[in-house]
Amino acid sequence: MTTHPVDEKLPVLKMATSGLQHVAAMYAGVVAPPLIVGAAIGLTGTELTFLTGACLFTAGLATFLQTLGIWKIGARLPFVNGVTFAGVAPMTAIVAATDDPSDALPVIFGAVIVAGLLGFLAAPVFCKAVRFFPPVVTGTVITLIGVSLLPVAFGWAQGPDPAAHDYGSATNLGLAGATLLIVLLLRRFTRGFVKQIAVLLGLVAGTVLAIPFGGVDFGPVAAADVVGFPAPFHFGAPQFQLAAIMSMCVVMVVSMTESTADMLALGEIVERPADERTIAAGLRADTLGSALSPLFNGFMCSAFAQNIGLVAMTRIRSRYVVAAGGGFLVLMGLCPVAASLIAVVPRPVLGGAGVVLFGSVAASGIQTLVGAALEKGDNVLIVAVSLAVGIVPITAPEFYHAFPETARIVLDSGISTGCLAAVLLNLVFNHPGKEPARLPGPADAVPLAPQSIV
Repeated sequence: MTTHPVDEKLPVLKMATSGLQHVAAMYAGVVAPPLIVGAAIGLTGTELTFLTGACLFTAGLATFLQTLGIWKIGARLPFVNGVTFAGVAPMTAIVAATDDPSDALPVIFGAVIVAGLLGFLAAPVFCKAVRFFPPVVTGTVITLIGVSLLPVAFGWAQGPDPAAHDYGSATNLGLAGATLLIVLLLRRFTRGFVKQIAVLLGLVAGTVLAIPFGGVDFGPVAAADVVGFPAPFHFGAPQFQLAAIMSMCVVMVVSMTESTADMLALGEIVERPADERTIAAGLRADTLGSALSPLFNGFMCSAFAQNIGLVAMTRIRSRYVVAAGGGFLVLMGLCPVAASLIAVVPRPVLGGAGVVLFGSVAASGIQTLVGAALEKGDNVLIVAVSLAVGIVPITAPEFYHAFPETARIVLDSGISTGCLAAVLLNLVFNHPGKEPARLPGPADAVPLAPQSIV
């Protein structure tokens, strides 16, 4: 019996380098939330390093749950899990509402634990929403995932600090452009394994190019400890406050919605469509990982959409490769020096690679829409309006500024609003009396040819 590429175990070197490539693609997204929340609390440099390492460690554990799985937990797809950015605004709001800054993290951790456990219980029900995701919906959502991530890459390309004098400078943009060019050249003129790790090689080459311009800071490596462990409840025992729990439960719903869309996207890319059972198992991994994360001082975990682009581009579909990436995350959480090596990569270099990764996700969505029968009925209208609704938070970030903070958790996520719009419009225009919604199956999946990505 032929092994599906998702379940294929690759040679050790290929698995390790490809897994490291996944870590490089998602590292900035994992460390940004703890840095932002930690700065809002006023943590010292040592405490901030500890919190960041803890988030890397718990991201690795959550990735193990998602890729390798136990019992009915884990989608067993090449899915990277890490700290969700959707929780940043509510967590900083919790910090602002806490009288004693030393209580802020315990309150956040308590809220995440409760939200994670409730989400775990709700996963078998939540997964049934998959029947509302025919190709016209999934294609729209996948496209929105890529489009929503592109501004992140553009921000990285300009530099790490918007207040810095060189933010958006020709040097920073040049480094981003050079990294992008290197990745494209490697994809065009190399073959085999070198072609598959083009992004990783591009990040290394871009970092070397940045050294003469003073764009590489080796300070984190010099200051990092060799060994460290995120001791349980380092910042204090979790505290349970109703308002904080409610806000994090809203974030959990948003996270589960986005994870469902991500699983559907990845299922089509790896040609193993995600059914209700797969989505339920994936949501259990997300939510259980979130519930366990605070025990080791981490935040709420969710699937990382940017790594879907890496799978689409490299065509390396093995979940064991991503599990290897999870192993690197755990090691970085236990060895701060190793974590600091990834931190050396300049933000503009990450931005150049991000254009390829995130654009690949959007391209995958467009390919799904090609097979979504847009010529029939009002499918074009569904796509047009849903894309417009989803792009609002990207093109006009302050559009919903007058809405309550709780509502903005959902409204400020283009993926969530666009997904909800697509589902509702599909129900209106493709109701059972006209054209029943159906589960995306193998016939709907549009194989992605490597040459069509870059």
